[in-house]
Order: sequence, then C-alpha cells, then structure tokens
Amino acid sequence: MRRTTALAEEMERSDFTFVHGLRVRWAEVDRQDVVFNGHYFLYFDVAVTEYWRAIGFRYPEDIVEKFGTDIYAVRASAEYHGSATYDDELEVCCRIGRIGRSSMQFLLGIYRGGERITSGELVYVNADPKTRKSAPWPQALKDAILGYERVKPETGPGA
Repeated sequence: MRRTTALAEEMERSDFTFVHGLRVRWAEVDRQDVVFNGHYFLYFDVAVTEYWRAIGFRYPEDIVEKFGTDIYAVRASAEYHGSATYDDELEVCCRIGRIGRSSMQFLLGIYRGGERITSGELVYVNADPKTRKSAPWPQALKDAILGYERVKPETGPGA
C-alpha cells in the first residue's frame, strides 16, 4: 500500500506559476541509474534561486544588501514518488505556500512530463545576520510574491 503525506496530496502541477527546466546530468545518477536522492535538494535550491529572479529580487543583493537581513533554512523535506534517470528533462516547480511574519514555506514539485516524481518543502526564516534573531519580511518582497503567485499563499502571523 502506498502512503502519501498531506504535502504530496496538496500539490497540483497547475498550482505552480514558476517552472524551471533542467536535464539530468551523468554525474547526478547513481549505480542504479537513478538520480541520487540528495540531488533533488540541489534541484530545489536552483528553483528557489530562479524563483527570486522571476519575482524581481536577486539574492543576496536585494535581500542582504538592500534590506539588511538574510534568509536561513530551518526545514527541508522531500517525498519521492518516482525516479529520474540520466538525460531526463525535468520541470522543477516552485511556489510559496505560506508567508508568516518572518518565515516562508516554499512548496516544490519535480515533474517528468506529466508525472510528479518528487514533492518538497523548504522553510526559511528571515533574520538579522548579526544577531540571528528573526526579522519581518520586507513588504516589497511580500507584495512581489503575492502579485506573482497563481495560488495565493497563506499569510499572517500564524501562517
């Protein structure tokens, strides 16, 4: 019997505004000819970087240098539904699921054609880099996200 989490059940390909294409390279597959599981987190990271660009923010220039805060990862998880292999063309989809006062949840899905092969969640906290104390997200960043996303993220202090 296949067990799925709420994260996997919530994600629909059509919910994602942002999509980044990539092709699996030889160095990313293991002896089983499938992408080594840790590489999916690299794919997630690439998508997050490209997501910032898509909404008009460069990291670190527009976050660290302009707003004086930095972003720290506090949670990373993945659920594997299938396997990518060498030379597969993948779509790494990324969206914001929730924006709190200082935390933000990225939801990710990796697709090969119409098949979702991986679901992921990354949670980041915005903080003062000197004290590492949480800091509110800049309103300009929140506005850019809310204006970009097809499915609006949950917002608010409890989000």
